[in-house]
Amino acid sequence: MKRLLALLAAAALLACRRETFVEAHTHLRFVRVPAGTFAMGSPASDPGHRADETLHRITIARPFFLSATEVTQAQWTAIMGRNPSWFRGDPNAPVERVSWLEVQEFLRRLNAFGEGRFRLPTEAEWEYACRAGTTTPYAFGATLTTRQANFDGKRTMRVASFAPNVWGLYDMHGNVWEWCATEYCPYPLEACGSKYKVIRGGSWYFGADSARSALRYTHEPQLRGFSIGFRVVRDSD
Repeated sequence: MKRLLALLAAAALLACRRETFVEAHTHLRFVRVPAGTFAMGSPASDPGHRADETLHRITIARPFFLSATEVTQAQWTAIMGRNPSWFRGDPNAPVERVSWLEVQEFLRRLNAFGEGRFRLPTEAEWEYACRAGTTTPYAFGATLTTRQANFDGKRTMRVASFAPNVWGLYDMHGNVWEWCATEYCPYPLEACGSKYKVIRGGSWYFGADSARSALRYTHEPQLRGFSIGFRVVRDSD
């Protein structure tokens, strides 16, 4: 009986490890996002619906790991050696004022350690993870309050200051906008030659509407903003 219990405990621990991953150099924690199909965008009946949010079905064919939080100032500095952020004083606040191009260098250095392939999420992966199985305007329901996310505020806040969505992902709404790998194109296109990159999730500076799961925004890849950061995907083995 004791041997059986030990084997069951070991199996449970192994399963848990497969559901999470911690990168050794930054201590960035990742959670496993399952494969699946979802409705990307929003129906015209949704409050705040915009013309570029045409509802369409998307299949995420493979599971992937997504960082549970936005990359922090401490984690960025551990790889890049400097902190570009406007808001300082808390190393566990999200790094901001990083361009899409600078994020690519961060990822290149992270990949050089050989712990897997790290990259930005595609726009579809980002919305799928944000929704975590929901179809409402926000992962928490039809509305969003300042007890659930950092928006309409004065500055960034420490990551994971609020409850996560049901998949264990923090700050998918608010705190900082998050760069995506994808260029900004009309749905359902994923490539169209656009020079603009997608950012998602809203931020401390903007209102709740900008933090909707379906809301799309865009900037040039060289832009640095004090309300823009990112989180990271690690491809599943």
